[in-house]
Amino acid sequence: MQDNKRVAALITVICLALLLFCLIERQVRRALGGEQKMQGLYPGSQKVRPTGRMILYHLSDLRLRVGSATDPPVIAITRGVQLHLLDLLGLEPTHPRWPET
Repeated sequence: MQDNKRVAALITVICLALLLFCLIERQVRRALGGEQKMQGLYPGSQKVRPTGRMILYHLSDLRLRVGSATDPPVIAITRGVQLHLLDLLGLEPTHPRWPET
């Protein structure tokens, strides 16, 4: 009985991860508009349709600088494509969404 619960929980987690993956890809493509292509995902200047895998690959290098009592936390962006993707996703990298303490 417990094995079935573990399998069901694993499938649920996998389905949620896939849903999140697809929603990220859809949001970026919708924000790009009609052509749904962008530069900067692959070496060179070719325009391609962004995939969830490439979006998450480029966002995986983001780093969070921990804040203090006087300075808020800041997301460190190392490449321009990261800023562009965050903008397409509707996220504000200079103001992370944490409750004020």
